[in-house]
Amino acid sequence: MPVKSYTMKYFVLACLFATPLLGEDAASIVRRSVERDRVNFERARDYTFLERTAVREYDGRGRLKKSASETFDVLMLGGRPYKRLTAKDDRPLTPAEAAKAEATFEKEMRKRQTETEKQRAAQAAKEEKQRREARAFLTEIPQAFEFRMAGEEEVDGLPVWVIDAEPRAGFKSKVKRGNLLSKFRGRIWIAQGDLQWVRVEAETIDTVSFGLFLARLGPGARLSFEQRRVNDEVWLPSRATTRLDARVALLRRFNAEVDVEWKQYRKFQTDSRVVEASELTAEPEFQ
Repeated sequence: MPVKSYTMKYFVLACLFATPLLGEDAASIVRRSVERDRVNFERARDYTFLERTAVREYDGRGRLKKSASETFDVLMLGGRPYKRLTAKDDRPLTPAEAAKAEATFEKEMRKRQTETEKQRAAQAAKEEKQRREARAFLTEIPQAFEFRMAGEEEVDGLPVWVIDAEPRAGFKSKVKRGNLLSKFRGRIWIAQGDLQWVRVEAETIDTVSFGLFLARLGPGARLSFEQRRVNDEVWLPSRATTRLDARVALLRRFNAEVDVEWKQYRKFQTDSRVVEASELTAEPEFQ
């Protein structure tokens, strides 16, 4: 999950207590919501969580061929996130799988414990660069689309604005991979109370290529993303689903649905900590 740290106290306080003005248009709401998300980028770094990824593959007729899932406990190890495998296909690991997962964990723990200051600094710089890029990508959204108010609804008891987004003609991004935005159209559900994105649905309208044409995502692929409020202080991802019909390495067709779920958030500073390998005996449940 991409996060970014910003320390702008006056701005954060203004965002937390500001409310939309009557008559505010869709574009203004989206711009303010993107700025408000700076708070989430800052606070999300304090949390660990469970992450479950499920992949369902379909044949040419749309029939399910196979499915598989993996569940990870994403914890802090040496000051950085680490994904520890805890379940496969919603079943506890076998003794052999558990032993392998623990051996992998111990190896990574030893590696991080023996890192030099220079290595830690290089890793920290790399992660900070990724956070900056993720944040910069998000801030391109208000310029990349034309927005139109589609109505008002209620999601999980919250009143939301429903806003449609169409690519803006002639948009040229200034950030890495930002031009990909012009290949999508979407709809955003934004909470009226605190301007957070409750749900996003998007569809590709042009071919999207990844990794120097190693994979291509054709028009019509659908993506959705949901967030929820955690500990009454931050909005964090709860679910992301991608339905795609892609070409991998320009040869193999990949018709699948990828579903990622995040839950059981634990605030690292208060109720989560770095653990030793010998302590990893209980398998967290993913409910």
